[in-house]
Amino acid sequence: MSDVQLEIQLVAAIVAASCAISGVFLVLRKLAMMSDAISHAILLGIVVAFFWTEDLNSPWLILGAAVTGVLTVALVEMVHRTRLLKEDAAMGLVFPALFSIGVILIAKFAGDVHLDTDAVLLGELAFVPFDRLVIAGIDLPKAFWVMLGAGVLNALFLVVFYKELKLATFDAGLAAALGFAPVVLHYALMALVSVTAVAAFDAVGSILVVALMVGPPAAAHLLTDRLARMIGISVALGVLSAIGGYWLAHVLDASIAGAMATMVGVCFLVAFLFAPHRGMVAVLRRRARQRWTFAEKMLTVHLLHHEGLPEAARENRVAHLQEHLSWDGPFAERVVKFAQEDDLVVRSNGDLRLTEEGRTFARKAIVDI
Repeated sequence: MSDVQLEIQLVAAIVAASCAISGVFLVLRKLAMMSDAISHAILLGIVVAFFWTEDLNSPWLILGAAVTGVLTVALVEMVHRTRLLKEDAAMGLVFPALFSIGVILIAKFAGDVHLDTDAVLLGELAFVPFDRLVIAGIDLPKAFWVMLGAGVLNALFLVVFYKELKLATFDAGLAAALGFAPVVLHYALMALVSVTAVAAFDAVGSILVVALMVGPPAAAHLLTDRLARMIGISVALGVLSAIGGYWLAHVLDASIAGAMATMVGVCFLVAFLFAPHRGMVAVLRRRARQRWTFAEKMLTVHLLHHEGLPEAARENRVAHLQEHLSWDGPFAERVVKFAQEDDLVVRSNGDLRLTEEGRTFARKAIVDI
């Protein structure tokens, strides 16, 4: 592995980790698409700050982006509070308007400047090693230092305001009652998302920023209910997607950002299908098991209802279940088999008898019904 390849993967990993931290709270607050709105709308803030400073490397560009991100959130919430539109519709109105203004300004007044919509949307990680910055004698890509700053800012914000963020995310009303100012935290979080997005623009572009802010946290949410663990899993999945995506692009000779976004989708798909409790496979297995459990309840209640009565000899035969419970032969046999495996019934020469555990199960089923 060459130094260039290592540096590209290092920058991508830091971008993924930074996006994953703030992305967790966007997903939990059901504001996942706010990352898309912010990552597009802040183009206007970058353009306005550039016109003021005439310097693409000015830190004022990041400040302008952060201000525009907060403005986007404020406008979306203002439109939403009118009760005339839902929040997703409000986003669909606000961010295209701000983004299009930024595009028009670039096309009209910055046509000869290296500030174009393709660079903002797509980025190009392959060019990262060619723009370098030496700090404390360490020569690394400029994108590394910028994203390291964004990552440290995300980590500090998380550490300092972890309890407040957790409370405001899950119960904003209680947070307000306790004096934690959830509205201030909300706008601070949106400003952090804006700063993270604009820091990552030059390296990966807004499309990959959105993928890394939404995909890994959404996958982590399927895997755990604990916030601290969700953040850790989200960061790990983001880094895995970034590095895996780089090597996928290397093998296919394809877009690095596109391959990384694809790996984000693959990680989410795996979690969506195979998550232990929320994955589709687990859900389908649980539903199938519930079907058989319900059938076991019907069988044991039927046996308990006729237990000790003269007609028990006829009603409690396996063959009679097809008539009484309208089950076909194979289904009745499978229900009996499951009940035997669960030690609910005993079968002898086609007759069924409840075990003591089966009687308890049947009585509980009657109470539940």
